[in-house]
Amino acid sequence: MRALGFVLLLILPGIAVASDRVALVIGMSDYETVVDLDNTLNDARDIGDTLNRIGFEVTTVLDAGGGELRDALDSFAFRAETADLALIYFAGHGVEVQGANYLIPVDADVRSNRDIQRQSVSLDMMLAAVDGARKMRIVILDSCRDNPFGDVLDIAALRETEARAEAVRSLGGGGAGLAPPSPDRGTMVAFAAKDGEKALDGSGDNSPFAIALMDALPQQGLEISLMFRQVRDRVLEITGNLQEPHTYGSLSGTPFYLAGASDGVTRISAEDPREAWSAIQPDQQERLAALASQGDTRSMLGLAYIHLNTADPRHDPAEARKLLERAAEAGSAEAQFELARMLEQGVGAERNIDRALDLYREAAAQGFPDALNDLGFLNYQGEHGLARDVPRALELFQKAADARHPEAMFNVAALIDDGLIEGRGPEDAARYLYRALRSGHSEVYAILREQPGMFKLETRKALQRELRRYALYDGMIDGDFGPGTQRGLSRAYGETSG
Repeated sequence: MRALGFVLLLILPGIAVASDRVALVIGMSDYETVVDLDNTLNDARDIGDTLNRIGFEVTTVLDAGGGELRDALDSFAFRAETADLALIYFAGHGVEVQGANYLIPVDADVRSNRDIQRQSVSLDMMLAAVDGARKMRIVILDSCRDNPFGDVLDIAALRETEARAEAVRSLGGGGAGLAPPSPDRGTMVAFAAKDGEKALDGSGDNSPFAIALMDALPQQGLEISLMFRQVRDRVLEITGNLQEPHTYGSLSGTPFYLAGASDGVTRISAEDPREAWSAIQPDQQERLAALASQGDTRSMLGLAYIHLNTADPRHDPAEARKLLERAAEAGSAEAQFELARMLEQGVGAERNIDRALDLYREAAAQGFPDALNDLGFLNYQGEHGLARDVPRALELFQKAADARHPEAMFNVAALIDDGLIEGRGPEDAARYLYRALRSGHSEVYAILREQPGMFKLETRKALQRELRRYALYDGMIDGDFGPGTQRGLSRAYGETSG
């Protein structure tokens, strides 16, 4: 990975970081003004226990009012920034108002759409709470239940919005459902039922969806996308095809094992996707092949990474290229990026710089952060026959930084510090350095600890102010990165002991 201004350092030894998996589990049952729900508290407690057993740091919130729920989300959002994976599970009433999704706290007194918007927590707020996680973000909504507000609310909604707005819809209420979200890459939203279907409470202590989740979550070596497909199949079986869970989102090409890999490793994923996919079990590889034949681009990527692993007996760059070609043609930005790297380096085929550049541009046009950062470097350096174009490089770095690419955030901070970005100053550079540090990038952490002098005094002071803003530092604002500032940097990085 290219990085402007980076000095590649060894990862610092002996660092203990905050939990790599955090979860916020929410259950709502004892509603004050609408119908109670029977199994939601059981579901929340049992899902929380299951997540705790497989290594999550779990916060459980039961029968919370709106204020308490929003406070819990704010606190969770800060903790999520130093975790690899952040997960929220919500069991309770959920409704849609004019295309936006809302989860209802127990103290909601709802008489109109505006009441829902004021008193509830939106799905967007939940997505924002997990958004800072470093590798993976999951929101699970077991809230596809009957509309608790009835026809009176529908009439009020129509009056409020006149003829142009839709009535309030509950997941499964009146044949409608929560609006499908559009989460960013690396984020999954899982619904207990498809849009327009009703999710069942079940006849026992747990809902069918919670039962299926509790069966699937503890299984070691079960890749996350295949895990949710297993949940789907199990719910269909339990309910006699009356309920079908559905997921939205765009997972990265790196496999994730919520309960750890089959060899007992508890990391969510290996750093190198080639090694990570090579560890997948044979039956899951067969499932990937079947899904790839149906056009699933992530499965194509997974198989391609297996064939790109030189340590794997299945190493076959030519086959990997075929898979990446198919996925790239289908619009996968990650496949376009990986194929561009192969063509740039001449792996699996003759070197083809022109096509590689075209693929980098296609991936960058989709906002793929790695492609934006690499293309920025190529424009900045004027490599591969490109004319040196600093304004274009700055634009690309900025876009990658805004997408939270750690190296791009560092690059932008360095360029601001050098005075190369008009209208930006030390406070802006410090914000990018802080965000790069929160992302968990070990080289950023090492540089700021060991070589802070590569940044100007005013930028170092601004970074101290940024650390103070988040109660991570309480010393003098002097630009001296002594023991107090070092502790602040460690806390921002997520180090819990040093």
